[in-house]
Amino acid sequence: MTSILLPKLGSHHASLAETLQVLERRRVLKLLGAAGLAATLPGSAFACTLIPSETAGPYPGDGTNGPNVLTQSGIVRSDIRSSFGSAGTTMATGTLMSITLQLVSTSTSCAPIAGAAVYLWHCNASGGYSLYSQGVTGQNYLRGVQVSDANGEVTFTTIFPGCYSGRWPHIHFEIYRSIDQATSGANAVRTSQLAIPESVCRTVYAQTSLYPGSTNNLNGVTLANDNVFRDDQAVHQLATVTGDTTNGYVGYLEVGVGLSAETIFKDGFETA
Repeated sequence: MTSILLPKLGSHHASLAETLQVLERRRVLKLLGAAGLAATLPGSAFACTLIPSETAGPYPGDGTNGPNVLTQSGIVRSDIRSSFGSAGTTMATGTLMSITLQLVSTSTSCAPIAGAAVYLWHCNASGGYSLYSQGVTGQNYLRGVQVSDANGEVTFTTIFPGCYSGRWPHIHFEIYRSIDQATSGANAVRTSQLAIPESVCRTVYAQTSLYPGSTNNLNGVTLANDNVFRDDQAVHQLATVTGDTTNGYVGYLEVGVGLSAETIFKDGFETA
């Protein structure tokens, strides 16, 4: 008989709510049985943990600090490598990367959350941010919005981000209740960041002509001293990344959100 891996409490200090959530997940998994797991649950290790809330940083482009790319026609797109609209069509250079975020409900047994909007952005291969950094203020590439599908997933085609001084390689994202809220410039209901594994970064950054300075910058930072990920060394934010520099990389991160999957337009998000 095939065994089922059941989730465990991450700490003996877990709260009552966390304990009840894990017990409920164990009950649901037993009911589902091994045969139905692959089709009904996320592809990660069944973490279903609320994604930490993080700063959007100084270059969000969401109207909270200067320009607002979210209200521009064309921001809803899956391929974010090029600029769009009045910014032209300049393509950001770098190693190809596909990023998938899967939104799951931490209050509904890890059910996928469909119909939410995700705004994703990151720096270019040189560590600069479009709209803000010197030389690329007229560009809006490496920014885009997608709506989560029936599996709670959004996928972006992009490039592998560079590493700039003082920060671990990362990707920013904001979650909105709907596409209308995202593109109207409304405040996000959850903001976080995705961390990229060191081994993959070092392989990509060895391409010094594409990623000048990234290896040296990476040598000066760790997950333990990064000003965003140092709290828990990105245990719930470290993406799974596979691939190579020739064919590109594929990244995946499960994103737990405190929202009932059945009532996305009625319930609010957790703020803790």
